[in-house]
This record gives sequence, structure tokens and C-alpha cells, in this order.
Amino acid sequence: MVTRENIKCDLAIVGGGLAGGLIALALAKMRPELKIVLIEQGDSFGGNHIWSFFASDILPEHRWLTAPLVTYGWSGYDVKFPGHSRTLDNIYYTIESERLDWVLRKNLPASSLMLGREVKAVSPRLVVLDGAQRINAGGVIDARGAGDLNHLDCGWQKFTGQLMQLSEPHNLTKPIVMDATVDQHDGYRFVYVLPFGMDKLFVEDTYYSDKPDLDPRILRQRIAAYADEQGWKVERVLREENGVLPVVMGGDLESYWASGSGRTAKAGARGAFFQSVTSYSLPDAVRNAIFIAEQPDLDGDKLNLVLRQRAQDHWNKGRFFRMLNRMLFRGAEGRDRYKILERFYRLKPGLIERFYAGNSTNSDKARILIGKPPIPIGKAITAIRSKKK
Repeated sequence: MVTRENIKCDLAIVGGGLAGGLIALALAKMRPELKIVLIEQGDSFGGNHIWSFFASDILPEHRWLTAPLVTYGWSGYDVKFPGHSRTLDNIYYTIESERLDWVLRKNLPASSLMLGREVKAVSPRLVVLDGAQRINAGGVIDARGAGDLNHLDCGWQKFTGQLMQLSEPHNLTKPIVMDATVDQHDGYRFVYVLPFGMDKLFVEDTYYSDKPDLDPRILRQRIAAYADEQGWKVERVLREENGVLPVVMGGDLESYWASGSGRTAKAGARGAFFQSVTSYSLPDAVRNAIFIAEQPDLDGDKLNLVLRQRAQDHWNKGRFFRMLNRMLFRGAEGRDRYKILERFYRLKPGLIERFYAGNSTNSDKARILIGKPPIPIGKAITAIRSKKK
């Protein structure tokens, strides 16, 4: 195999998904004097994904980073449960991976973007690619997705989502973030619906399950049945996304961090930067991108130290959320898990907003736990106290 010319740069970002892409965009805006290289194994940045977030997830002073990426937005959203339905007013946005790819190509020089390249090895200041090409960098950040999840105690959020072209308008004006009125299977099940224009819908069948096994064929059938029940006439499916995400209940952060390229700095799921209950990574990806761009020194060893400490702080902050996950997965039978979310969505909108952003206050946490739990109290207490290595 022919060896390609080696490259020197100030920072190499390995993984061109959401976390890596946001870091590159933040640096392009805030530190344009630096030479950045963004490396992605696939043939486009962002892969095949749709990410959504609430306006309240992002600090006002950080919204410049997400604003160019947004493809759709709505002034509120609905939730539906067997005993309770509600409309909340928080603004909701969606980013499509194609848009992330386009914005990266627009804002970074072609010399900074590397697609279709397999990474063979990383260290704090070196990336080795296929063909033995070397990238010698002042610092390296690994954002290639999850490390070894065996070091974490996990339940699973798994889903199949389809973007549908309809032959007639759907008449939805806002997203349905959770429709748990559907038949419950394989843990807690809900359907998630985003209206894209008047005749397109993104419909996702989602499960909070004890096992990571995913059979898209079954979920496709359930999506088709749901669409039929709503009276939506599907002309064709434009895209499909499948995913299995960890819902963390505990584990060993130190071992998890080391499993994902040792002493190299990490971002995104590689560094355990996500909200434990929702597996929701975008707010942390934005905060980390700004944080990294503000660092006076992007030396690889220093980046590893500051991001490792940041991961530890995030892990400590997430203790409450991991406890809620234990209650959800170990305190409730699969068919009853929806009751926990149904009760949660009766709480005040501000509390719900802070929860999604991972910024629950002590009073929020107390309010979530106060009152009769929607599952047997003995099981709830046992689940809260349980920890599994």
C-alpha cells in the first residue's frame, strides 16, 4: 500500500459525528489561526442521523454554534400517555446529518476535512491512518463513539426511525416527543414523531429495554401499523435510522475512559458525555466544543487531563440520573415502566426543561422523588440502592 504524505496540524479530531463536528466548527469560528484536521471513516460527516434538542438545552451565548445546523423548529411539543396527555411550550429543534456535513464543508478548508479514512492508532499527539499515513498534531481528541460499554452497568435505548413521504398532508403542527399510548413491548415503548413540512414525517419506534438486541424488521412493521392507525398514507420511506444507546445505571468511569484509546483526550460518547436517562448527547457536545475552543493550550496531554476531569465532574453530576435509571429498569416491570414517565410529565415545565439539559436542581430532584412512586415502594427503594459493577 502506498504511504501518503504525512500531515502536521495543531489539533486532530478523530470522528466526524456530532461531537467531533461541533468541536471543529467551534474552533473554526473562535480559533481560525489554528490548523485543524477532522477525520471520519465514513463518506460523509455526521453519518445517518437526526438529532433534536430543546432551546433551553443550549445557553444563549452558545446558540451561534447550533443555529446554522438547524433544519426544522417548532414552538412546542406533545406527550401522550394512557392516563395523561399534555402540550409543552418549549421550542424544539432538529438537526439532520446532511446539514452538519454541509456546514462543515462550508466553514472549514478542504485540507482540514478527511473522509473515508480508517484510523489505525491514536495517541495524545499522533494519529496513524490506513496506508501508514501519520498526522502529527499538537493535540488529538478521540470522538469516535462509545468505548467499551462492558465497563458500565447499562440498560438500553434502542430504536428504528423512518422519514416518510406521505401522499396527503398529515396535519401535525408540532412534534410528539413521546406517544406511550401504544402497546408496550420489550420494556418501555413509545413512538416519537417529527413533522417535516406538511407531507413528511419522521416516525421512530423507541424502547427502554433490558437487552440491546434490535430487530429492525419488527420495528418497521410496528411503525407501519402506527402510521396506518393515524390515517397517514405512506408513499415511500426516504431514509431509515437504527440505533442502540446505553442508558447508564453505574459502572467504572476510569476503566471506561481508558478503554477508549487510553490517555488520549475524548469527547462525545467516547468520554461518557451524555445525559444518563435520555442518552442525549447534544447539550454536552455543544458545551464541550466551546470549552475546548476556549482552552489556551491544545497540547494532547493537557487536553486529556482537562477533559478527563470534565468527564469525572459530569459523572458525579449524573449520580441522580443513574439512580433514576436503576428505578426504571430494576424497580418496574417492563409493562409498567411508562408509569414513571407519565408521572414525570405531570411536573412543572421548568423542571422538565432542566432535566433534559442535565441541569436538575436539588429541589427538582426532591420533587421528582416526593410522593407515592408509580411502582411498588419496596421495589423502588431496592432499585435505588442497587449498584452493579
